[in-house]
Amino acid sequence: MSSTVRPTSTIGAASRTLANAALPPRVRHILEAINALAGQTLTTSLNLALNEFERQLFKQADRARSSQQQSEHFAELQRLRQHRADVVPRYLAGLETSLARLRETPEHDPAEEPPPQDPLQFQRLTLVEDTDLDRDIVLREIGRREAQRGGTPLLLLGQRFAVLAGRPAFDPERLPIGPFALCRVLRDAGDTLHMTLDSQLLLYRVFERQVMERYGELVERLNVLLTHEGVLPGLVYLPYRPRTQGQSRGRGAASGSAGAVSQRPLTGWHGQARPSAWSGALMAGLASRQPHPGAETGEGEAAPAEAAQASAGEIPEQAVFAALQGMLTEHRGGLSGNAGLAGAAGQMPGVILPLDAVVNVLGAMQAIPSPARASGRPRRTVDDLRQAMLARMRESHGPEAGLSQEHSDTFELLGMLYHEIGREVHEDAPAQDLLEKLQVPVVRAAVQDRSFFVRDQHPARELLNSVAESGATWLADDDADPQLVLRLEQAVDKVVEEYAGDESVFERANREVQEHYRAQAHKAEVSERRQVEAARGRDRLETAKHSAATTIAARLGGRKPPQFVQALINQAWADVLTLTALRHGEESEEWREREEATGRIIDITCAAEAPADPELAGQIDSALRQVGYHEDEASAIARRLSRSDEDENTSRTELTAKLKARARLGEGEHAEAKKVKPPARTTEEQGCYEHLRTLPFGTWFEFVHNQQGDVRRQRLSWYSPVTDNALFVNARGHKVGEQSLDSLARLMAQGQARIVTEDKGRLIDRAWHATLRVLRGLAGRSDDGALGAASA
Repeated sequence: MSSTVRPTSTIGAASRTLANAALPPRVRHILEAINALAGQTLTTSLNLALNEFERQLFKQADRARSSQQQSEHFAELQRLRQHRADVVPRYLAGLETSLARLRETPEHDPAEEPPPQDPLQFQRLTLVEDTDLDRDIVLREIGRREAQRGGTPLLLLGQRFAVLAGRPAFDPERLPIGPFALCRVLRDAGDTLHMTLDSQLLLYRVFERQVMERYGELVERLNVLLTHEGVLPGLVYLPYRPRTQGQSRGRGAASGSAGAVSQRPLTGWHGQARPSAWSGALMAGLASRQPHPGAETGEGEAAPAEAAQASAGEIPEQAVFAALQGMLTEHRGGLSGNAGLAGAAGQMPGVILPLDAVVNVLGAMQAIPSPARASGRPRRTVDDLRQAMLARMRESHGPEAGLSQEHSDTFELLGMLYHEIGREVHEDAPAQDLLEKLQVPVVRAAVQDRSFFVRDQHPARELLNSVAESGATWLADDDADPQLVLRLEQAVDKVVEEYAGDESVFERANREVQEHYRAQAHKAEVSERRQVEAARGRDRLETAKHSAATTIAARLGGRKPPQFVQALINQAWADVLTLTALRHGEESEEWREREEATGRIIDITCAAEAPADPELAGQIDSALRQVGYHEDEASAIARRLSRSDEDENTSRTELTAKLKARARLGEGEHAEAKKVKPPARTTEEQGCYEHLRTLPFGTWFEFVHNQQGDVRRQRLSWYSPVTDNALFVNARGHKVGEQSLDSLARLMAQGQARIVTEDKGRLIDRAWHATLRVLRGLAGRSDDGALGAASA
């Protein structure tokens, strides 16, 4: 069948790019990141698929039964080698076109789009339709299979893409980067090879094995990327979430929290938290210091937050920075003991150096290699850097040379920020050395761009946060990641070598670090998933044991069989009931049969003159063997539980010894300890408990682990709404502990555990809030506004 017999490609004819698509800037930015990640992932898989396709064609040629077939296969192989270089670019262009059309309203289902009819080839119309029908059937079947395997992550991706498109959730068939879309793009890209139908179908099968088998990993990484970009970051799948009427959902945001991203629980993995609005936090602090209507009566409690939200969006960055300078002036006045002395505290130099001179001196200092720090020597501070820079400047510009007020304020603010960051980082962590190494480039960026302190996302601050969080005090020793440290060292070295005023250097360096964070987040999710499945299994086992004990107690109804018989019922027969509940459920016919057998066992063993029941003995024997009892043990127990008198063939002592030596069903490493009923909860503990049951899986907690108040972060991966068992993992997805929601609520009420919210998730944001709080506190302002509420 000739390759010329096919319709003209529709994707290639109407190719679009994200650059010229009619999309909002933020949506375009996110789609470009998605396109880059998908392109990077799919390029490798596509090349592997083409390599395998070429081997398959060569194998067919080698196994051909005639010279004519062999020549046809070699001709196909030649066409592949001739046009192979066009396949991957064509595929990636088609994928970008699919993303660029995200907000276009489809007039019909693209999967059911009829092939265009070419009036010039009308006589071949039947042949073309037959060919396309075969291809569409195969591709649609590949997409259907992958959609079934995609499961929950694919549904979550459809929800997140719906936010970008501004429409209801995408199903797998309509998702622009879904399995059906990838197959449609393959159909168009495969046309560039000009191959026959049989070869095209072979290509599709190879594509399914080499590319679609890895599609699940791509979906996971896309979900992590969109979470990092703030697209439904807390989205989780909760199949069963019971909630009682009137249950508390927690208080809303505290007054003055305009500077925070959100009071929602933090659910992203380490390094994936959303940034908060720095300008909003500053304006919230300023608004809380100004009198507002209702302040005396308490009716205007939310006024500072509302004013800050309005101010952050309306006041230009220059005005926000001027307000920050005003706070710093009051800070200096507070240190002098009199606000009126603020001007005298910082006398202007005789010669104010221009920006170019400051930047040149900093550039020269940046080019000097950092000397190795001697053991015991204190680390260099930003103030030390300023003094060293002034000394160099005065060598060439005279002893009266100095900085302008704006530049002095920038140095002072950076010094305070660095100080607060250092308090949040382990003293001996590699991050401390990297932060010191970044001082000069960060100072240059802040001096050249006054928006450093007021922009919500500045590239230099983003890299600074990535470096600092690698050694955060909330990380335990086993959370350390040597590969991350190596990547950070490379990124910092690149910034020190290349930065000369272009902030994109920071952006590129941080992008490489974020790629590592995303890869680690994926590994942590995989590890966490294993831990959750194991915890769910233990929870089902505990539930089944409870059902077995309840059933036995209900059948006994106060009756007391002989003590030895009761031990056999509570141990051996309880294992049978537990296994039946696990395998078949409590609504199954098998469970009802076991319940009836339980009743007959108790009736016979509690009645003094009840005759033996051989049929019941056979049922007990068979059931015990399924649990794992040896043939002799199962027969002995069955005989004893199916008669009221003593069994002469059974040695009670021997059987007791065997039962004691035998491990119970589910016992071992995770054998449950005997639970003690806890005391009644206080009102505060009950409120914490009810709030815990509303939290999404993945919520981060901070636990106080010593008397100094140091905290460790742990992630609430899963909890059972039935048994209240909760599973916690660390930043690498490894299990660190289990406890009940009841005990967790009591820890929260005692201040030993707290929920990490999004506004407190990132280290640099916490340091910024602390810096503003220090400014206000040293300026004589002790009121509790937004900054105190938003800080860690």
